[in-house]
Amino acid sequence: MFTNVFVGVDGRQGGRDAIALARRLAAPDATITLAHAHGSDWLLPRGVQLASLAAEESQRLLSRERETAGIDAELMSGPQASPGRGLHEMADRCHADLLVVGSSRHALLGRALVGDDTRAALNGAPCALAVAPRGYARMSDGLPTIGVGYDGSPEAKAALGVARALARRHGCEVKALWVVSLEDVREDSPIRAYWQQATDTLIEHRRQELKRLEGVDGDAAYGGPRDELSRFGNEVDLLIIGSRNYGPMHRMFHGTTSTYLARHLACPLLQLPRAGGAVADPAGRQPESTAVPAT
Repeated sequence: MFTNVFVGVDGRQGGRDAIALARRLAAPDATITLAHAHGSDWLLPRGVQLASLAAEESQRLLSRERETAGIDAELMSGPQASPGRGLHEMADRCHADLLVVGSSRHALLGRALVGDDTRAALNGAPCALAVAPRGYARMSDGLPTIGVGYDGSPEAKAALGVARALARRHGCEVKALWVVSLEDVREDSPIRAYWQQATDTLIEHRRQELKRLEGVDGDAAYGGPRDELSRFGNEVDLLIIGSRNYGPMHRMFHGTTSTYLARHLACPLLQLPRAGGAVADPAGRQPESTAVPAT
């Protein structure tokens, strides 16, 4: 469970969707921080006064969003040429274990990350990253079903562990999908004449492996990871994936796939960090003094 949660807000619907998702992913005693990164064009050498005005407006925006959401949260803002990078840096500085952002019809992660490279937005976060679909704040179904993109790797097992922890809290079902790709079949049976047989055999093997996972409704499918996982997203209320930069998980969840999922999933996406990245902050560190305490 996540105990130090950062939420990117910008005064628009995407930030409110992110707050709603953060509430469902955060542990009951979690510290939640609403964060806003305002542009550095306010920081021209001759514009010191404008910089001060930008900071004040940023704090007012955060206070309004906190009051509207009725949430007990700390507030943090800071100047940054790239708002998305600013959120990353603030989350990293405060040892967040989850960063939650919203989306819009126009750009990945909404206005919060305009100007950022979308792959860097997903793969560059210093912690787990959750993306709320547009309009999520108006959805009231909760998390009855959690889906996991699974392939037997340590990262997939970590994703399954998070799914199980959330399922215990929300009393929901856990489903897992193992996508068998063309590359998997090539590795298993490089002889072209036997590909169909090899594909069917490999899918059945994966299904048998998934059956051994306690408390998980698992299935395997052949196809492109982003397409199969996107379809899988229509069956669940949250999709959790792992991330690493080598091996099968790289093929399944590298930047193009995770970016595609963030743009097209009907449900929220939760991407865990690469092996060695933070998922929880055992020290329970709190945001630094630049945060404005909730009142």
